[in-house]
Amino acid sequence: MSVKPVYRVIVHQQGEVWELYAREIYQSDLWGFLEVEEFVFSDTAKLVIDTSTDKLRRTFEDVKRSYLPVNMIVRIDEVEREGEAKTFKSDGKIASFPQPAQWPRKPSDD
Repeated sequence: MSVKPVYRVIVHQQGEVWELYAREIYQSDLWGFLEVEEFVFSDTAKLVIDTSTDKLRRTFEDVKRSYLPVNMIVRIDEVEREGEAKTFKSDGKIASFPQPAQWPRKPSDD
């Protein structure tokens, strides 16, 4: 049986950058979203607990599948093994992907 790959997903969320690890990631049927499943967190039996890691673990502990807007995704990497999920303040150098001022209109069937 082959081992599932692990993906590091870096997300910009309301002034913070989240580094998450997941086993499944793919394009959603919802336009403009990616589906992320099977979040991976490090061992909880450690003596020292990082508060940022614990915050993310509590946020995603009961989540089966998360739909992330494409414009929140900073980067996705396939990695050899999972690392520590963490969150840190953004220094303001991450910009959202530019979006049109308004969506193009449908062509009329006249």
